[in-house]
Amino acid sequence: QVQLVESGGGLVQAGGSLRLSCAASGSIFSINAMGWYRQAPGKERELVAAITGGGSTDYADSLEGRFTISRDNAKNTVYLQMNSLKPEDTAVYYCNALVHTIARVTVSVWGQGTQVTVSS
Repeated sequence: QVQLVESGGGLVQAGGSLRLSCAASGSIFSINAMGWYRQAPGKERELVAAITGGGSTDYADSLEGRFTISRDNAKNTVYLQMNSLKPEDTAVYYCNALVHTIARVTVSVWGQGTQVTVSS
């Protein structure tokens, strides 16, 4: 079994910054891609940023360079640094990881979500 635990969400004023963390634990052999998604009220879940095991990154076009994804492979942890936050960034942020388990099964795992609220 693999678990993802997110932290770092909260309430921040527009223009502020937050750093989200997501730590994976359990029967992990290796982790391929890790990513952050978000879901605002009444909207579908959307990809925010993703990073491969080799460090290649991909971002949603709408972010305009304000967010940075990174990972620490030794800690099985992915981070999302969010700067110049806007009210439209308000959402529940979910971590996702594509994990190769010790049993040699590949699973897509989701975290429980962390709320980010940006006030104007």
